[in-house]
Amino acid sequence: MTYKNLLPLTMALLMFPQLAQTLYSPALGDISRAFDVAPERAGQTLSVYFLAFALGVVVWGRLSDRLGRRPVMLMGLAIYVGASALALTVTTFDALLLAQACAAFGAAVGSVVTQTVLRDRFHGADLAQVFSVMGIALAASPAIGLFSGASLVEFFGYRGVLCTLLLLAAVLWGWCWWALPETRPASLPTAALGQTLGLMLKDAGVWRSVGLVAAFNIALFSYYSVGPFVFAQQGRSTAEFGYSGVLLALGSGLGAWLNKALLKRGLSGERLVVVAAAVAVVGSLLVLALQHSWLLVWPMLLVVLAFGMAIPNVLGAALVDYRDRLGTAAALFGLLYYLVIGGGLALVTWSQDLGWSLLVCGLAALWLATSRLLRS
Repeated sequence: MTYKNLLPLTMALLMFPQLAQTLYSPALGDISRAFDVAPERAGQTLSVYFLAFALGVVVWGRLSDRLGRRPVMLMGLAIYVGASALALTVTTFDALLLAQACAAFGAAVGSVVTQTVLRDRFHGADLAQVFSVMGIALAASPAIGLFSGASLVEFFGYRGVLCTLLLLAAVLWGWCWWALPETRPASLPTAALGQTLGLMLKDAGVWRSVGLVAAFNIALFSYYSVGPFVFAQQGRSTAEFGYSGVLLALGSGLGAWLNKALLKRGLSGERLVVVAAAVAVVGSLLVLALQHSWLLVWPMLLVVLAFGMAIPNVLGAALVDYRDRLGTAAALFGLLYYLVIGGGLALVTWSQDLGWSLLVCGLAALWLATSRLLRS
């Protein structure tokens, strides 16, 4: 399969986990009402999602080295379809959390295995460019997710979101069955999980990448987990929150486009991550100042722009030293950063303070981004 043929499918697969998260965000208020739970408890669905996602990442990444990329992708998507069907039948909030955990476990295959497929096919500067293109596609995910999720909740409640996600996963399964190639190298040895974990835990570069991915993602998803309740406190509707996602997608898309353009001009990915972190700090300070007003959406644009600039560079450079065990290394890398994201979002939903959450993430990203440059 050529690059042009592979690109649409891998874009869709990478977008799916983020779509699943952002489609679900506008439904949190309806879930809170339907199951008679507090907003903080309803927000736990996102933190549970990330923690289960972390487990899925390590399982699917490991299996992709053993069984191949294609069969593992089909298995993960099938589990998502089954879990979404289960979520439509539950009657208690705890059962919904369990169904969401199972769905997240399955959805993780779209992240880790797709990234592994891309790393199988592309290397070096080409890989950074591919991740930049993917970043532009991912920038559309929040807009599609928030706007579509808000519209579905308005007419059908949270069940409309679940039905849509089930349908999307089923369509992706069929597309993969028809078009996804097997990219696992025929001579790839099965790396020992414990040995790979030991190498990565001692690798300061891996921990730096984990921290950067987590910081930018927690900042982004803080808005999705706390935002519905911030809008509700201001007397604004779920639909208005959904519309804000369209505006934020413009910022994320601009960040990804700027990143791609600046890479072509010869700027290094490391320096672009530093710039992105500084932009995130500025945006966070402005959100903190405006977080009791709907105007917070405008400085939030800077936060998502920083996400669009930084993430392609961090992901593209993270595992360059683990090409002989990409599936296993990607699994463990994903496990580490999704555990941090899940824990961070649990703290965010507990605090319900968007501005300070963003500022902590921005400062952490700036420290991590500058520390390597200062040492070099």
